[in-house]
Amino acid sequence: MNAIILSAVWGVVMMLGGAFIKNKSTPKYLAIFGLSLVLISNCIEMNNGAAFFSIDVNEMLHFNSFNLTFISVALGCTLLYFLLNGRDIEKVGENVSEYFALIFFILSGVAIISTFNSLLMLFIGIEIVSIPLYILTGSDKRNLKSNEAALKYFLMGAFSTGIMLLGVAFLYGGSETGSFYIDNIISGNGPMPAMIASGLVLLLISMSFKVSAAPFHFWTPDVYDGAPTVFTSFMATIIKAAAFFAFVRLFENAFGSMHSQWQTLIVVLIAATLLIGNLTAVFQQSVKRMLAYSSIAQAGFMLFSLFALNNFAKEGLVLYAAAYSLASIGIFAILIKMKDFTIEGFNGLGKQQPLLAITGTVFLLSLTGIPLTAGFQSKFFMLMAAVQNGHHIWLVIFAVLCAAISAYYYFRIIQAMFFKDATPDTVLADDITPAFKLLLVITCILIIALGLFPNLLTDWLYF
Repeated sequence: MNAIILSAVWGVVMMLGGAFIKNKSTPKYLAIFGLSLVLISNCIEMNNGAAFFSIDVNEMLHFNSFNLTFISVALGCTLLYFLLNGRDIEKVGENVSEYFALIFFILSGVAIISTFNSLLMLFIGIEIVSIPLYILTGSDKRNLKSNEAALKYFLMGAFSTGIMLLGVAFLYGGSETGSFYIDNIISGNGPMPAMIASGLVLLLISMSFKVSAAPFHFWTPDVYDGAPTVFTSFMATIIKAAAFFAFVRLFENAFGSMHSQWQTLIVVLIAATLLIGNLTAVFQQSVKRMLAYSSIAQAGFMLFSLFALNNFAKEGLVLYAAAYSLASIGIFAILIKMKDFTIEGFNGLGKQQPLLAITGTVFLLSLTGIPLTAGFQSKFFMLMAAVQNGHHIWLVIFAVLCAAISAYYYFRIIQAMFFKDATPDTVLADDITPAFKLLLVITCILIIALGLFPNLLTDWLYF
């Protein structure tokens, strides 16, 4: 509850402060301070259950160590995002304070969709997350690609939300108790009623849109490519991880007792997402579009948590959220400093900026799933969850083969940085400060630490 209220309140503070703050750098420091308060308050609630606000939500929200740990991961990664990309947010436009305010409102929505216990709160949370994202996507008003991306994102988001509401209506109508609470939708283990099955399929389609799982992924490359890069970094990491958390929470609590009846649908989603995401990423010349397609492939691995629905899957989902967010925020932070977003733009970076090249290599290795990185541990947890489930072992082998394909396009960037000569296109921004480099190193340390000791994070799920 602390994270929901404080994020919303600080968003209002940032929004109103924009009318009085004239210095473009001040909102960044105010946002970092506010987010630190939100993170500390959530950690306090996670450790001893001390919620600062006593609000009767009529059981529509449920707080436990699992979702509070995920909220802490989301807030911590967002804090790192602010520290790394604060100056780049300032360059998007004149309304810097409003950009940070929208991100705080999104974080309030993230906390809601991480703790919802009712389909109504799921809908409200997703809308709180989505509407500010539409605005951030089109925030570069002078860029036609940004305007186009915002329109596509709005249309696809509205369409998928409509499907969700139709699915909610079917579930409400088909429920024996006539309840929106996710624990009361299905009772017993018999055949699934037609109304419930229809609602399940519609919710599956809607949530697949939100997490960009194939074949509902087609909006992702254009939206990620057209949005300002600094906001693409946020959309592709914290938002995607939160949507997955809501996806798993919904299907585990509402339909978990009938897991075997819809598991085959998830198998199809995983196979299609891994195949399409990896194969299309191979042919991209723009690193930004390549990362967009690779995020689709990463969604395929995260779907294993929905496929398995066991303790390994829960631990793996939280670990994957941290590993994927840290690595992607890091590589996007380096990409933002590049003048050329193509792979050739990285040529000779190892000689010009060796520290950026080394840290970038760690981020790419983690996204690939190389041992000693958090990315390897998170993929291992997901595959072990599938093995422990005991069904469709061929899917695990298929996922490993797709991970091998991902090594090709990630290693193309590493090859360009270290084994090719710099070209006139290898131009960096002039604001690469020692503090920026230090933050990249800290991010690498976190990735390696979670790769060596994943229990540093997963143990929190059981406190």
